[in-house]
Amino acid sequence: MRRDLPYALSGLALGVFLLGNAALAPDAAPVRAVDVALVLVMAAALAVCRRYPVVALSGVTVAMLTLHVRVHPGVSAAFAVLGAVYVAAWRGHRTAAALASLVFLGGFLARDISVAPADRPGQLIAERTSLLLGWFVAANVAGLVARQRRAYLEQVEQRAIEAERTREEMALRRAGEERLRIARDLHDSLTHSISVIKVQAGIAVHLARKHGEEPAAALLAIQEASGAAMRELRATLGVLRSATDGDCVGLARVGELAERTRAAGVPVQVTVTGQPRDLPAEVGQAGYRVVQEALTNVARHAGPASAQIHVEYAPAQLTVSVTDDGQASPVRPVTPGVGLRGMRERVTGLGGTLHVAARDGGGFAVRATFPLDGPA
Repeated sequence: MRRDLPYALSGLALGVFLLGNAALAPDAAPVRAVDVALVLVMAAALAVCRRYPVVALSGVTVAMLTLHVRVHPGVSAAFAVLGAVYVAAWRGHRTAAALASLVFLGGFLARDISVAPADRPGQLIAERTSLLLGWFVAANVAGLVARQRRAYLEQVEQRAIEAERTREEMALRRAGEERLRIARDLHDSLTHSISVIKVQAGIAVHLARKHGEEPAAALLAIQEASGAAMRELRATLGVLRSATDGDCVGLARVGELAERTRAAGVPVQVTVTGQPRDLPAEVGQAGYRVVQEALTNVARHAGPASAQIHVEYAPAQLTVSVTDDGQASPVRPVTPGVGLRGMRERVTGLGGTLHVAARDGGGFAVRATFPLDGPA
C-alpha cells in the first residue's frame, strides 16, 4: 500500500489540476458530475497502476479521452495518459503502451478537427498534435529505457551474488584441502609415535604380569594416556577429514581427565558448584581443553603437587579454574608457551577471559570465564 501511495497522490493532483484547468480554459465546456466521476476514475486507475499497468492504462485512456470530448480541457487531459503509458512501458507492456498512445492521439486529433471553427488555421491543430506525439514517443522510450536499466541492475546484482557465492565455494574448497593436508601430516607424524608408545607400554605391562609382578603405576598411566591420546587423535583426524565439525569432548568428561592425572601420580580434586546444564558445544569443548592443558602443565612443571578443578555454573557465565600447590612462585615470571597461547585463543575466541598467574602462597592458577547470556 505504501508503494502505491505516490501513484494515488499523483492521480489526485492531476485530477485537481484538470478540473481547475477546465474551469479556467476559455473554450472548455462546463464541468458536470459525470466529468468529476471521470476524473475520479482516472485517479483510481493511477492508484493501481503499479500492480495492474494494462488495466490502469485502459481506464485512464478511456476516461481522459471521454473527458476531452465532453469538456475539452486542453492538453492537460494527456498528462495522466502519459504517466500511465510510461509505467506500462516500464513494466514491459510495450504493445499496450503504444496502442493506448495511438488511440488517445487519434481521438484527441479527431475531436479537435470536428470542433475547430472555419476561421481557425489548421496549423495550430497540427502543432498541438505534433507536440503531443513527441510527448507520447518520449514516454514510451523513457519507459523502455527504465526497464532496460532495471534489467541491467538486476543482472549486475545477480552477477555480484554469483561471484560472492563462487568466492565462498573457493574458500570452502581451499579450507577443505588444508584440513586434509593437516590430517595427513598429523597421521604421519603423531599416530605412528603414539602407537609405538602404546604398544611398548602394553608389552611392558604384559611382561610384568607374566612374571607375576604388579606393573608400575607410571607404566599403567602411560598405557592409559597413550590410549586416550590415540582415541582423541582419531576423533580429531575424523573431524579434519569430514565436511562438518564435531568433537565429543566436553566438561562432562572432566572426571576422566582427573582419573588419568591421578594415575600419573598427581592427586586431583574436582568440585562442581551451581546447577549443571547443557552448554554450547564450543564452550564445553573449550572448558575441557583448558582443564586438560592445565593438568598437563601441573604434571610436567609443578613437581610434587596436588591439583583442584573447580567448575562453577552461573546463570550468565561459566567459570573453569584449575589450581595447584606446586613450585611456581610470583617472583619468577610466567613465560607463555604454545599451550597457554592456545588456551587463551580458545577462551577469547568465545568472548571469555583467561587469567593465568602464579599464586601468592605458591603454586599456579588458571581461571577461564565464558559468557552464557548471548552469542559470543
